Amino acid sequence: MNDVLAGVDPRDLSVSALIWAADEAARRGLRLRLVVAVPPVHERFWYDALAHHGALRIRAESALANAEDLVRDLHPGLRTTTELVAGAPAAVLREGSAHAALVVVGSRRLGPAAELLSEGSVVVPLTAHADCPVVVVRSPEHTATHPPTLVVGVDGSEGCREAVSFAVREASLREAHLRAVWVWPRSLRPHGGEEEGAAERRRLLSEAVAGWAEQYPDVRITGEVLRGHPVEQLAHASREALALVIGRRGRGGYAGMRLGSTVHGLVHRAECPVVVAPLPEREGRRGGRPPAGGPGQGRGAPADPDTARRGVGEQDPAGRSAEPSER
Repeated sequence: MNDVLAGVDPRDLSVSALIWAADEAARRGLRLRLVVAVPPVHERFWYDALAHHGALRIRAESALANAEDLVRDLHPGLRTTTELVAGAPAAVLREGSAHAALVVVGSRRLGPAAELLSEGSVVVPLTAHADCPVVVVRSPEHTATHPPTLVVGVDGSEGCREAVSFAVREASLREAHLRAVWVWPRSLRPHGGEEEGAAERRRLLSEAVAGWAEQYPDVRITGEVLRGHPVEQLAHASREALALVIGRRGRGGYAGMRLGSTVHGLVHRAECPVVVAPLPEREGRRGGRPPAGGPGQGRGAPADPDTARRGVGEQDPAGRSAEPSER
């Protein structure tokens, strides 16, 4: 079942994330699942653990009710499900992503180090392991810009193909312009061939978005190559965007990394919602190439190896159970 899954943080309810999730569910005609996770407690004595868990549960129920009320005010006819689940938030949402079209979470605005190392971190482990695209709403989307614009980061990697696939479809849903951006890092040792290098990257950028304009003629797609640091340039591009779409891991970093450094930087610095598209591992889904049989049909073609090579990041307090309620 493909729902839009919204993670609700009882410590700090993200209204922006909730609005984004509700609007997206309404656009797609999908059900909205509001999920609150009640984490296990680690107290020395059982009665302390029971009391602590009870307090966490009461706070979670209150947050869930507030979130549902807000969604009803925004979209009275939207199908909505609420779930109170025992477990660590990142693990609960990761499991839920297997049956979701999108997972939407807010940001506690922790620094990069705190987000990476904190026991209660959700954004980093979720974006690194979710089975579907994850939307991190740290800043609201920019709706005053005309035409409305989505930005997608392109670098020729396997991950960026999935990002382009999501971005084109989302732009079509929103009747938005799609701006594809390839950031070419500056070399520490400048050398000649700047014009040739720029031309080659423009060619690769064109290859990365090739075919989508034919499948989605309603979407105007433009591309540009920028010079500089990927995080800085894409964060700057996000200042007037509805959303910034990026692949989970680009060509930077090490082979074993689940989350690229560019993604990690952008979820903290982008000035609009960030959509992190997963690598096509469970993607017998779509694969990230324009479907041969028309929009939304067929499977993606294998990656172009030449482009990829040459392209330019309530049981008990410790138990687990779900209590769904659909309205």
